Amino acid sequence: MSHNLQLAITAFGEPDTLKLQQTEIPEPTTDQVLVNVAYAGVNPVDAKTRAGLGWGAEKIKDSLPWVPGFDAAGTVVNAVGQYQAGDRVAGRIVEGGGYGQYLCANLDALSRIPESVSFQHAASLPVAGLTALQALELADLKAGESVLILAGAGGVGHIAIQLAKTMGATVYASCSDANLEFVSQLGAKALDYRASALDAQVTDIDVLIDLMGGDAGEAALACVKQGGRVITVPTITADRIIAAAKAKGIEAQGMLVKPNPVQMDALLAKVAAGELHVEIAKTYPLEHGVQAHIDIQSGRTRGKILLEMPQ
Repeated sequence: MSHNLQLAITAFGEPDTLKLQQTEIPEPTTDQVLVNVAYAGVNPVDAKTRAGLGWGAEKIKDSLPWVPGFDAAGTVVNAVGQYQAGDRVAGRIVEGGGYGQYLCANLDALSRIPESVSFQHAASLPVAGLTALQALELADLKAGESVLILAGAGGVGHIAIQLAKTMGATVYASCSDANLEFVSQLGAKALDYRASALDAQVTDIDVLIDLMGGDAGEAALACVKQGGRVITVPTITADRIIAAAKAKGIEAQGMLVKPNPVQMDALLAKVAAGELHVEIAKTYPLEHGVQAHIDIQSGRTRGKILLEMPQ
């Protein structure tokens, strides 16, 4: 039997509920490719799902053990459609499964990785890059407007800063003191959220990209001008933020990132051209996925955390 080493959520709870398991290599359907995964991204939604929170947990509660991982980059094993064996691909895998050596992916979920882009950088883009781009587009950010991005040093935030700059916006981003220089180098006016309330540092913002939700997301509404727009990404507190915004005369909406190969192609092209920097905080071997989850749920990581699959 051919083995597929995976890291699975065995029960809802703390990071140590993640356990290694051996399964057979999956068989792709006629409209799927088998991908030998090189790297998978670790995202906050992974940790929330493992903890039993949010839409992800509700979806998989009767399917445990379940293998997370919505970001994946690797090599095509079987020739199907436009892909040949050996092609380097990355994509947003809606069904999960990135925390494993092999997964089956729909043809329309994948993008080819340019030669000059590493597997690591490609694996960092499907969730974080698409979330950043889709949030800014949903907000209808225009050149000359101001935007405040919460958690500017994080996986989504550091990409959103750069994309907002290319759109011609004036960008502000919240971060800790340790990340002020990093966020500034990306092109944003860095705001130390520990130094003082954000609304004491900036007001009359046109657009708020809320990547934190909860108390932080609600407090940041005070920075937004009347008639401003808010996109709140954490689904767990979206209803709360939307209601609080409405009470202030601010338009707010939540979002769920969607697979979009055209947008992925564009993001990969920007990385290849040196127009988009992807920060990788740390790469763990699959066997150390528990530590990766401890890190990601701390909310203090800079850029992306990845898992490397054994080959």
